[in-house]
Amino acid sequence: MRAVICGAGIAGLSLAGRLHNVLGWEVVVLENALYPRTEGYMIDFFGPGYDAAEAMGVLPWLEELGYPVSEAAFLDDQGRCRASLGYDRFARALDGRLLSIMRPDLELALRERLSFAVHLRYGVGPARVDPSTCGVRVTLTDGSVLDADLLVGADGLHSTVRALVFGEERRYVRYLGHHTAAFTFDDPYVHAELGDRFCLTDTVERQMGLYALRDGAVAAFAVHRSADPRRPEDARAALYREYGSLGWYVPRALAGCPPSSRVYYDQVAQTDLPSWSRGRVVLVGDACQAVSLFSGQGASLAIAGAYVLADQLAGTRRVEDALHGYERLWRPVIRHRQRAARRTARWFVPETARRLRVRRAALRFAGLPVASRLAGTSLTGKQRPALRQLATVPT
Repeated sequence: MRAVICGAGIAGLSLAGRLHNVLGWEVVVLENALYPRTEGYMIDFFGPGYDAAEAMGVLPWLEELGYPVSEAAFLDDQGRCRASLGYDRFARALDGRLLSIMRPDLELALRERLSFAVHLRYGVGPARVDPSTCGVRVTLTDGSVLDADLLVGADGLHSTVRALVFGEERRYVRYLGHHTAAFTFDDPYVHAELGDRFCLTDTVERQMGLYALRDGAVAAFAVHRSADPRRPEDARAALYREYGSLGWYVPRALAGCPPSSRVYYDQVAQTDLPSWSRGRVVLVGDACQAVSLFSGQGASLAIAGAYVLADQLAGTRRVEDALHGYERLWRPVIRHRQRAARRTARWFVPETARRLRVRRAALRFAGLPVASRLAGTSLTGKQRPALRQLATVPT
């Protein structure tokens, strides 16, 4: 059996490894970008993806690449802490099954675990998709043609495979009223001041967070409200425009912001399709199940969804039946997380000063011993169902 996977991100790399290593499939991974993405932000990795990474044997690599984070601190324009939450509360709520890792590092670990037999091609993607007698025929942007038993769209929120097979993006992407960005810069003073804390501005309408990386750089994460879903042509200029009025170390971060080509910038959105597969074409990851950064579990769900799909392909005779089984099992999990993310949005970036004060009070309450576990569970979400209820997880 042969699979063509479009997208060398978290979902695509996870699925490629499972299809080749466990099922023995021939796998080709296509990536439109010329090289692996280096832009991205820190993620809290937990939930079903953590279980899947452990089952796949990649968890030790993720732990090596992870960062110790002591707390999330919300600071005013003068750098005074207005509220904070210790990461030990997250960890206790998850029985310690939590790590913080840069998204590019997570992709690196998955990529390095791929067999050399998996053909990974950069700078090329799908241009046309046609059903064939044996499955699907894919014409690539370089003019070459691939025949496969399965075509997988793992190419993210703005999926080309989804557009070619299911229809234009506007039918399936739900904009959540925010834009987000991430970049790294060098500033030894800010790096030393941050320590092992994830520090965020305690502000309305927009928020920037900074954290120190092990190579001496500082990573910046930004999110702001916007009624316009369109992404700006100049990401760097947009960051100056949106965050230039903030205090603390934000001016230093903006001064160190690299050119737009090295800034990750996108809308905050979710995807919702009536069906995740059509014939021998299936979608995974953000192409069909984007939950948005408000959920805190996008990367985890990408790995777990790929794991469930591979498990269905391993245990079902017909490819089409496996694709339907994957959606039947996994869609309810995604719907649950999408609903939770939409509820979280108004507190993630408070719209008014009143909501900002309410968030501060909630975080202070969370610091009380009696509320610790309740707070951790509220922030991480109820973990349901366990991966072992959805797929065969080896011991």
